[in-house]
Amino acid sequence: MLAGARLAGMSPPHPDDERTAAPPDRRRAPASEPAVATRWGHSERFVPTRVVQPLQRLLAQESAGGFVILAAALAALAWANSPWHGGYQRLWATPVELRLGSSGPLHLELTLQGFVNDVLMTFFFYLAALEIKRELVHGSFRDRRAAALPALAALGGMVVPALVYAAVNAGGEGASGWGIPMATDIAFAVAVVSVLGPRLPIGARAFLLTLAVADDIGAIAVIAVFYTDDLALPWLAISALILVGCHLAQRLAIRSYAPYLAGGVAAWFTLHESGVHATVAGVVLGLLTPANPFLAVGHFSRHARPLVERVEASVADEVLTVEEADENDTGLRDLVRLSVETMSPLERHLMWAGPWVALVVAPLFALANAGVRVVGGAVANPLTDPVVLGPALGLVIGKPIGVLGATYLAVRFGLGRLPDGVNWSVAVGLAATAGVGFTVSLFIAELSFDNAALTERAKVGVLAGSIISAVAGYALLRVASRPAAQLRISQSPGSPAGLSAHSRPA
Repeated sequence: MLAGARLAGMSPPHPDDERTAAPPDRRRAPASEPAVATRWGHSERFVPTRVVQPLQRLLAQESAGGFVILAAALAALAWANSPWHGGYQRLWATPVELRLGSSGPLHLELTLQGFVNDVLMTFFFYLAALEIKRELVHGSFRDRRAAALPALAALGGMVVPALVYAAVNAGGEGASGWGIPMATDIAFAVAVVSVLGPRLPIGARAFLLTLAVADDIGAIAVIAVFYTDDLALPWLAISALILVGCHLAQRLAIRSYAPYLAGGVAAWFTLHESGVHATVAGVVLGLLTPANPFLAVGHFSRHARPLVERVEASVADEVLTVEEADENDTGLRDLVRLSVETMSPLERHLMWAGPWVALVVAPLFALANAGVRVVGGAVANPLTDPVVLGPALGLVIGKPIGVLGATYLAVRFGLGRLPDGVNWSVAVGLAATAGVGFTVSLFIAELSFDNAALTERAKVGVLAGSIISAVAGYALLRVASRPAAQLRISQSPGSPAGLSAHSRPA
């Protein structure tokens, strides 16, 4: 009982004390105090009001990841085009070696850039797979008819940019990079839409997000099928067995993270050795993650209510005994376990992985890959270089044409309909915004060429195309989403165009 006595703020009874039965140790229930971070965040001092609180508001927004990635990309560009550009190249060329044992096949040699692209980006694709599965099980892809329009728009937005790139680079040294302009960057797309805020209808944001998730599926398939080195079948078979084992563990409802973590690491290594890009391990594990909770939500209150009532009863008199404090700790641990079991593993992983990927992994990837030499680098004349023009034209022209053309055909033939509040003017802006490729486009550019100069030229095209698409998409959406009153004033009364954008039927 020594620990219990200290817990109550009392000294243990002396052996010679005449009292044979000490009364129960009691303490006043402490008043709740705000955490230091909370007090700091609500302070009226200069630094909290000018730095901390604006940063908290930014990071609380879903678009925060896009702004952080943009800052990292700009920092990489500035560094790579500064007098200290050699330091940038040397940093990311730093060798990284992982070895198990002094000799044998279990070793890995990468550069620091390779570590970011091959290891850390596995978490990026894991998160993408989680988003895809959530949409398939609980989200917009569950209703096949509702998902048909953005899915078909995504298909057009992948095929046409690839054709544009292939036409520009037909028979040239950059022909293998046709997959570069196929993907839409979710973080940047959300950032562009979020800047407009409530001016845009909710359906516009949902359409763009669903489209981006759909073409993530296509980009992942392209990476797995077309950007794979020579296959080593024994390593691939071992990887398949490991992933099957992870699936069986999931079917047996094994809660511990240990076997999945070990299986994920092993699957990543064996896929890397097989020739398949190792980030595919993150995709498969994400799709295997259970989307339903272990404990049905309806049972939560029945199990949790007695625990809450017990805690409330123990503090009703504002005094806690040591035994009551111990019981409360046990009850609160059970309550946490119930809360965790009531949330599906997929949602839990999205909660913890989302901020790390958006605010750490993706910005590191941008910092490692966006630092291309615009002046004095591999690009002599970007306006005539097909390896630069291919990604740029694919994103700026191919994406909008593919997305808008597929959307029009789907609506024309009754395969889908525009979301509520979305008219064709808004659809044009969304199609332009879909041309922001960036993260996945840069990733595919790294996989497309063995020649570093070709990779750098393709990255210049990706950066240029993404910037132009973001600006054009924002401008078009801003004009298309003007308040109805402004549109009525600007249009002649009585004309067929006299209807506002928001009052016009979709």
